[in-house]
Amino acid sequence: MLKRLLAMLSPSYRPIDWFIPDTLRTDAATLGRARIFVFSHLFGPTLGQSISVYLWSLDPHRGYAYWVIVGLITSFWALPFALKFTGHLRLLAFITVEDLTFVTLFGSYQYGGVSSPFLPWLLNALLLAFFYLGDRPKLRYAVLAMFSLNVLGFYAVYALTGGFPERVPIEKMSGLGITSVLSATVYMSMMALYYASVVASQSEIEREVQSHRATAIKLREAKEEAESANRQKSEFLAKMSHELRTPLNAVIGYSEMLLEDAEAEGRKEQQVADLRRINSAGKHLLSLVTDVLDLSKIEAGKMELAAQPFDLSIFIDDVVATCRPLVMDNGNEFLVERGPDLGIVIGDQTKLRQAVLNLLSNAAKFTKEGRVTLRVAREGMVGEWVSIAVRDTGIGISRENLPKLFQNFKQAEASTSSRYGGTGLGLALSQKLCRMMGGEITVDSEPGDGSCFTVRVPATIAAAIPRPAPVDGTAPPFLATAAAAP
Repeated sequence: MLKRLLAMLSPSYRPIDWFIPDTLRTDAATLGRARIFVFSHLFGPTLGQSISVYLWSLDPHRGYAYWVIVGLITSFWALPFALKFTGHLRLLAFITVEDLTFVTLFGSYQYGGVSSPFLPWLLNALLLAFFYLGDRPKLRYAVLAMFSLNVLGFYAVYALTGGFPERVPIEKMSGLGITSVLSATVYMSMMALYYASVVASQSEIEREVQSHRATAIKLREAKEEAESANRQKSEFLAKMSHELRTPLNAVIGYSEMLLEDAEAEGRKEQQVADLRRINSAGKHLLSLVTDVLDLSKIEAGKMELAAQPFDLSIFIDDVVATCRPLVMDNGNEFLVERGPDLGIVIGDQTKLRQAVLNLLSNAAKFTKEGRVTLRVAREGMVGEWVSIAVRDTGIGISRENLPKLFQNFKQAEASTSSRYGGTGLGLALSQKLCRMMGGEITVDSEPGDGSCFTVRVPATIAAAIPRPAPVDGTAPPFLATAAAAP
């Protein structure tokens, strides 16, 4: 029965909430008290007016006392609108309690005295104070003090006037008494049920909050465990660097020795080809292992920079000599463009070379019978930045796939790995290496029009101050003209 009554009351939230301003929706408890306030002021005066109607039929000489009672009961309907436009719930709650207390005592004095049918509503006034004001002791004490003053005032007027006026004989007010008691009982019962529905909804919300909080705690713990496992994995791989690289280097070294002996002794071409495959596979595997281990070192915080001065022009010559065969194997033209006064750079030459070689290797892999251009320049007011751009005329990358490029083990498209090979680690590792040096890699690409990857790092790592990369990711202007590599 209670559940059915609560279900009947629940839909009343929408019209009731129209009277509640946003300032009273900050928490569930305040919103609940505001709803109770509005509900009581919409429903209560309706029952109260039944007493006014009954009293109309009993009092043939309706004077100021009757109209004061009617006015005070009717004024309750104005308070929800006052709440909507002022938001002062506590002040209006005090006004309500005072209004109900006064109209009860005033009506009792004018109609029946201590035997008045108005007196049952006196208890409702106190209960409303607890409904409206919640668990605030100071406010409750203030309400009790105000209530006591009204009762004392009632007694004082009685003592001064020597009795109660007899507007309607007491024996004629028995029906009014029954009406008043029934109205007060129904009113307080509905208030209790509505209060129960508000408390039930708040309890449901609190259970949901507790459930979400428990889920958030579990997710945080799972995240911490995953991060711990990832750190342990990275630390393990970083420590395994020597153990993994040493046997691979041995395989590569012995295969090169056997290959040299086979070529010198003029063995069968099939044997020489097999040894070349072994050597090539060993180098490829070493490259993959190196990328994985370097990435793990960075994630584990074990990677360190070895900053030393080096000649940027000589550095570029070394990179070009290393990559020229790879670029030209696919029938590509290899162009090198240098800015003036490349000068000396203080940085980690090995890590910068690794990043640039990864970019050139990708450009060579995805470009056939096209052109790969390496551009190098100093930037800034006094050349405090080094810019190395690798532009190709290869397959290009769509805009929606650009964010995937620098993620671990990610490639632009799922078919890229099967068609061109690779693990998706090169760009991610190169980006992390550049960021270690205080720089960044940006990319500008369109499908079918090729790509341009630009490395920007400080010319002096000791003074590395990362700066935001251009939004479009384009390479900087270069002063030197293109010169075809032989």
